[in-house]
Amino acid sequence: MKRLVPFLALAVLLSGLVLAQRRFGRSGGYTEGGRSADRVQTPRELDSHSTGTPTWENTRGFEKDTFTFTRVRYNNGGGFYRSRGPGWTTDTPDADLNLSYRLQQMTSIRTNPDGYFIDLTADDLSSYPWIYIVEPGGLHFDEAEVAALRKYLLNGGFLMFDDFWGESAWQNVERNMKRVFPERSFAELPLDHPLYRSVFEIKSKGQVPNVRTGEESQATGVTWEYGHDGDTRTVHHRAIHDDKGRMMVIATHNTDNGDGWEREGEYEYYFRNFSEKIAYPLGINIIFYVMTH
Repeated sequence: MKRLVPFLALAVLLSGLVLAQRRFGRSGGYTEGGRSADRVQTPRELDSHSTGTPTWENTRGFEKDTFTFTRVRYNNGGGFYRSRGPGWTTDTPDADLNLSYRLQQMTSIRTNPDGYFIDLTADDLSSYPWIYIVEPGGLHFDEAEVAALRKYLLNGGFLMFDDFWGESAWQNVERNMKRVFPERSFAELPLDHPLYRSVFEIKSKGQVPNVRTGEESQATGVTWEYGHDGDTRTVHHRAIHDDKGRMMVIATHNTDNGDGWEREGEYEYYFRNFSEKIAYPLGINIIFYVMTH
């Protein structure tokens, strides 16, 4: 596998764990310094909650000719996380901006240096071919969102679900997507699928833990999360396809790729074993596959 070159010095990689202090409100939006993710349009407008984010510029005149990491705002309303959990803002802004930087570092795809937050009912949803929903164990789509998401996906859009654990969280995602596509079901993606060879060669469905569990795993060997119902040790990559076989949705279950992107600079062990080996290769492969198919 190609080696990713960290944009932070090794000394920073070995710095102590940064624990973000967040206060969650409606829709899971955190506030800090008087700013709320519910009231801004891009991750760039928020302060880093890890070790800082990269900055870059695109060729003048081609600023809009880029891939944009587009994160969906949603309301918590059901499932395992209905009364707790951070919701849609989890791991932003660092995950969004770090993955965007790595994507253009490792491929020919140019990326938006600001990212974007969007509602499913926004008029410009169709302008963004790839959208991301995190912690979907507690999400609930209203009827307008169901209709908008169905139209978006059937017209060529793509949705990635990430960072949810256990059976109840999975059932909530499945239940909401059945409202979007009553006639379609998720199916486990086999490892011989071309997505796993689009940039990096991925031979297994690796598990990315949160940064603390990942660092402790050097001693414990544990990379899964406790406190959830059902099996959390087995990673699933499940997908929904359209009638022509085009992948419209992927759900990475029992793994936290977002933390792998967000927390890459905090510990060298975590970076080398989870960010570099699992989270970045998978995220980059998914986006590259989607943008070229």
